[in-house]
Amino acid sequence: MLILFVSLYLLLSIGIGIYAATRVHSARDFVVAGRALPLPVVTATVFATWFGAETVLGISATFVKEGLSGVVADPFGASMCLIIAGLFFAGRLYRLNLLTIGDYYRARYNQTVELVMTLCIMVSYLGWVAAQLTALGLVFNLVTDGAISQHAGMVIGTVIVLSYTMFGGMWSVALLDFVQMTVIMAGMLLIAVLVSQDAGGVSHVIIHAHESGRLQLLPQGGYEVWIPFAGALLTMMLGSIPQQDVFQRMTSARDEKTAVRGTLLGGVLYFGFAFVPMFLAYSATLIDPVFFGELIEQDSQRVLPTLILQHTPLIAQVFFFGALLSAIMSTASATLLAPSVMFTENILKHFALRHMSDGQMLRTMRIIVVTFGCIVLWFALNSNESIFKMVENAYKITLVGAFVPLAFGLYWKRANNQGALLSIVLGLGSWLLMEAFYTGAIWPPQLAGLLMSVAGMLTGSLLPNLMRRHHPVHAKM
Repeated sequence: MLILFVSLYLLLSIGIGIYAATRVHSARDFVVAGRALPLPVVTATVFATWFGAETVLGISATFVKEGLSGVVADPFGASMCLIIAGLFFAGRLYRLNLLTIGDYYRARYNQTVELVMTLCIMVSYLGWVAAQLTALGLVFNLVTDGAISQHAGMVIGTVIVLSYTMFGGMWSVALLDFVQMTVIMAGMLLIAVLVSQDAGGVSHVIIHAHESGRLQLLPQGGYEVWIPFAGALLTMMLGSIPQQDVFQRMTSARDEKTAVRGTLLGGVLYFGFAFVPMFLAYSATLIDPVFFGELIEQDSQRVLPTLILQHTPLIAQVFFFGALLSAIMSTASATLLAPSVMFTENILKHFALRHMSDGQMLRTMRIIVVTFGCIVLWFALNSNESIFKMVENAYKITLVGAFVPLAFGLYWKRANNQGALLSIVLGLGSWLLMEAFYTGAIWPPQLAGLLMSVAGMLTGSLLPNLMRRHHPVHAKM
């Protein structure tokens, strides 16, 4: 029965996604849904995109092992990212009326910056999408009691997500996100009520977590623990802002106020509901300490779905796996669409196929969606990282390379091409060197890369003016 309900839900999702394709008549419809989404849909698509595999399986597993200090990047950094994006970026970017975040780098700087930033942002999506495909494989494996292997489940999940993302683009993603957000909220709350009863009540679970030290968020000690803590927080909080999926949700709104409010509301909702899977996973350790204690050591990502399968009735299982699939598919579709759109708009259109018509561009985007999906599937099948780590690592490259040129370009008039290029070179260069050769445990390479990126922007933008002041004769010549 569980397999039947899951199959029906997947078919319904595909049907809604394909229906949404009837609204796609141009590349702009495919990328930003014609800039026509109302507030409830913008809020839903922001929330549902971020509430993915890492939230349900990754964060909950990490929390059970490490407590709140282990999940500072997500949900704390991730939700702060959306709030900061809504307050300081949504309005300004919406007014520019651009198709991709790559277009901003070309308009503010030049095509070189556009090309490098597009490549960096595209690479960052590999880990994020791979995490969703890995989770889809895990879900299919669990629901079928091993009849479908995890790798086969990843292939099936990829085909399902591609089937509606390729045709409907942002319209499919937005409409499905609205449905999926409803399923996620209802499913998670229902499960929380049922599980809390078996665990001794909500207050008992919270008190036990507090006494075990799991609710300790801030690190205890000196700079040697605070610097890594800050690095983990900033990776998601700032590194997620210069992402195409965030940009698409803001610019798909029907007006500027909707873009701002939808982003803020989505961030607040995400922060609140991200604690539900953590509560459920920790409850499992109280319901059956011995069994789930052993499972945590073997594969902590299986704790939550195993709890649902073994300790809840069928209706609860249907709601949970419906919510889980909703969370994964909404994030997977969004993160497949974003880099595919950027590659078509910011690389093919401006550097290879300069004279594409709108119809040709739309067809090309669909082909690239499928191509990128196959590449990410291969990456996911050959990766041994946890879901949580895949997502956390995805934002390092955009933190050190893309955030500073975006933020300084919007808020600092003196930011120029030299500053942007030097910021990118120093940020990416220092990060890569530290990843390769630094063996210390204090300075996260991405935090050092962020600081060098800021230094590069300031130096590159101010140095030419200082040189002109010191050599006025040469400047006039």
